[in-house]
Amino acid sequence: MGADGLAFVMDRLPELWQRTGEHLVLTGVSTLFAVLIGVPLGVLALRKAWLRGPILGVAGVLQTVPSLAMLAILLVLLGRIGALPAILALIMYALLPIVRNTLAGLQGAPPAAVEAARGIGMTPRQELWMVRMPLAMPVIVAGIRTAAVVSIGVATLSAFIGAGGLGQFINRGLALANPQLILLGAVPAAVLALLVDGAIGSLEWWAKARRRRPSGAQARREALLRPLALAFPAALFIAALAAVAPLLSLGGPGAQPVRIGAKDFAEQFILGEMMAQIIEDRTDSRVDRRFNLGGTMICHGALIRGEIDVYAEYTGTALTAVLDEEVITDPGEALAFVRDAYEDRWGAAWLEPFGINNTYAITVRRAEAEARGWTAISDLADAASDLRAGFTPEFAERPDGYPGLSEAYGFRFGAVRDMDAALMYQAVARDEVDVVSAFATDGRIPAFDLLPLEDDRQFFPPYHAAPVARGELLEERPELREALSLLADRLDDGTMQRLNYEVDEEGRDAFDVARDFLVAQGLVEGD
Repeated sequence: MGADGLAFVMDRLPELWQRTGEHLVLTGVSTLFAVLIGVPLGVLALRKAWLRGPILGVAGVLQTVPSLAMLAILLVLLGRIGALPAILALIMYALLPIVRNTLAGLQGAPPAAVEAARGIGMTPRQELWMVRMPLAMPVIVAGIRTAAVVSIGVATLSAFIGAGGLGQFINRGLALANPQLILLGAVPAAVLALLVDGAIGSLEWWAKARRRRPSGAQARREALLRPLALAFPAALFIAALAAVAPLLSLGGPGAQPVRIGAKDFAEQFILGEMMAQIIEDRTDSRVDRRFNLGGTMICHGALIRGEIDVYAEYTGTALTAVLDEEVITDPGEALAFVRDAYEDRWGAAWLEPFGINNTYAITVRRAEAEARGWTAISDLADAASDLRAGFTPEFAERPDGYPGLSEAYGFRFGAVRDMDAALMYQAVARDEVDVVSAFATDGRIPAFDLLPLEDDRQFFPPYHAAPVARGELLEERPELREALSLLADRLDDGTMQRLNYEVDEEGRDAFDVARDFLVAQGLVEGD
């Protein structure tokens, strides 16, 4: 690791410690409940042969469901983000190795030992707990080790639904195409998996060593090793408590942080940081950053359920994707409409916009557009069936995205690929796709020499970004409204392009980019 990499890790060390604590909570709680559920199910499968197939079958099916799909299903069923759906998903993934190993271990008890137990008059319950279970314990523990390691890996995906953990770094790194962030989450997760596996293995060896009666040099060696075998998991447990302790701290209502959400791309991180930093600077409130929550409906649902307090939304997105209304082309009318609708339906407040209009922009390579005479979206009609399109998953499904666009313009592209926003621009620049659903304020448009085509049929509504907050929060803490109002009209599209470029292409942290802008504007004090 070079000096730059070390400096990057040191700058992130407090958050790394926090995310490690969150990861341990997710994996520890889920593995514990998986053991409490899985071991009895394994016993039940032993006792009731007719239930054996269904129990193993259900546990096996649960593990075959893709992790992101399981999280998304639980998110919809429970109607909330955060730790609960993540823990439930992790429990389901951990069940199969625990149930299967418990059954295998109990079935694998030596017949002679079982016959001896029955011969001396043991009841089936005594036979289970005094003979089969001790003999099966190494196999059961092996299943628990597997479940714990699997949980640590799957838990990295929990950041997608706002559950935190080391996956937060991985998700941000993928969204920003930043390898350092990806490694900051992936490497500690791998080390954590090795440590947890080693700690459980040490406890298993210690339990076996207690039952042995060696002599001579082996006895002296084991006498030295047994305390170390306990010290390793004990040290890991103490470190876990230290990492988790800040997450368990309690406080009165005034101590509750303001929870700021953000979707999964650079502009949202920057706007989220601007709101967070100005609240921290201008009020006494603490801020809990819940960034990279995925798409619009996850953030919106979290807001109306009170799981986040503020996030940046776009008028066009609110109008068409959330409220399912027709396009309003006048920016003032669109803002007034969504403001009234949010207040009436959910008691949420749209504050004054930041000053940017981040509308969708159907974008192509400038050189190809000039060669083929493309200036407007309608110009693509004749060639559309031969063109390859790269769209974000949200654009591919939203009514103000590809479905509505194809209906308004009367054509469909020959091939459509779902792409992460960070990869979309690189793909069109490298001629891997021909058309992308760019964002008007994205700095990669000029950087990659791309050309946004004119929306000549005025399909896209205005997308003016503004803070959206829970009305109850603003009533309880009116100083927050005052602080956030300082961001009104502070940005324009050109400035936002530059800030996005610094994060997306220059690899700067959204915190630093937002901080520099706020300092330059005189909104917060510099270091």
